[in-house]
Amino acid sequence: MKQWSLASRIVSGTLMVVLGALVVLSILIAAFTRFEVTERLDNSLQEVAERLEFVVGKLDESGKNTSIPGGRIAYLSGVNRRTLAYQIAGTDGHLEVRSQNAPPKLFIPDLKTGFYNAPSFRVYVVPSASGHHYILVGEPDFHRNEAVRRAVLISILPMIIFFPAIWILVRWHVRHAMRPLTCLQQEIRSRGGSNLEPVPPLDLPEELVTIHTAVNLLLERLKMALSTERAFAANAAHELRNPVAALLAQVQLLKAKLAASDHEEQARTIMQQTRRIGRTMEKLLQLSRATSGIALSGESFDLIPVIQFLAEELERENHCIIKISGVNSLLLTGDMDIAGILFRNLLENAVLHGSSGQAVKVKITEDQCVMITNDCVSLSPENLKDLEKPFIRGQTNADGSGLGLAIARQITEQLGAEMSVTSPIPEQTRGVMVSIKFQSSKKNKK
Repeated sequence: MKQWSLASRIVSGTLMVVLGALVVLSILIAAFTRFEVTERLDNSLQEVAERLEFVVGKLDESGKNTSIPGGRIAYLSGVNRRTLAYQIAGTDGHLEVRSQNAPPKLFIPDLKTGFYNAPSFRVYVVPSASGHHYILVGEPDFHRNEAVRRAVLISILPMIIFFPAIWILVRWHVRHAMRPLTCLQQEIRSRGGSNLEPVPPLDLPEELVTIHTAVNLLLERLKMALSTERAFAANAAHELRNPVAALLAQVQLLKAKLAASDHEEQARTIMQQTRRIGRTMEKLLQLSRATSGIALSGESFDLIPVIQFLAEELERENHCIIKISGVNSLLLTGDMDIAGILFRNLLENAVLHGSSGQAVKVKITEDQCVMITNDCVSLSPENLKDLEKPFIRGQTNADGSGLGLAIARQITEQLGAEMSVTSPIPEQTRGVMVSIKFQSSKKNKK
């Protein structure tokens, strides 16, 4: 399922509402501005028509009609396509006087009072005071459209220009308002198996206070459940250690007595299962120590002697070969015993699940990385994904409890290291490689 951000959704939703409101507002403002500008320009046509009354008065005084086709032309300087044009015609529709930018024919053939839309002009027609003439004043559409367009742009352009500022302010305000939720998210994310402390008091809004309380209650219950589980596993393993050791000793004596008899095989089977129970209890104790957070304490120590000691011990117990190469010193800060548990499990896994007769290789690099490789059939990605889960084992007949990698994962997280399991080994077709990358806080001694 695709993840989404609450802050992004609030910002996008708010901006969509604001943008929609601005669009509607812009349309209304544009329509109102167009109406007002058109009304003002129409009023200007009426004013010009009133001022042309003195020309009509002169024509009435002369009492003569021109016989010039298209009427006499009144020439003015500075006339352009934005200049108003006018015509003065008799009641019979004969054109007597016109401006130089007016057409030679009447704007409107039917002379009636009012506003008209003629080709390229907005025309106002009004009879003169004497009633012997009609005054026609035309405004070029270019000038009117330009005036309306500029007025509309002046009205809505600020909203368009300030929309990015609105977007920035909304994002800043939403992210500022979401900061308490981010703090709560970070606190919850930092909680895990080794940190189940309650979330400290935060400056939260009342909508998040209930979540804060519920999370703390859940952490308390989870901490109690995990503590009970760890205590049970540790106590059970500890209490069973001595009886199982005694049972193993008795079974070994019994096997010795039943040597070369029909029951020797049953005794050997009992002894193997008893040893398996002992190993499982030991792993449970190790898991309990690993999940207790003990790896976080301790002083600086050199990891190389620890790995060498574990390798020699496993070589004696399992009659195998473990080759160690790389740097001669790797200083870490933590608990040496827990580090021993970590590499004991990793080396033991490599020995138990590796091919017989093939050496297990341990390489320590200068960048504080420990790589343990063993030869075996390569594992599928599905098996690799499940191997680090407790009590999950790969497809193998070797002895084991399925806790080795789970213990290793717990310890590496507490040591601040990164563990990765790769199969096959890089540039090969077989094998498994486990890499432990420690933080480069101190330089190695070669």
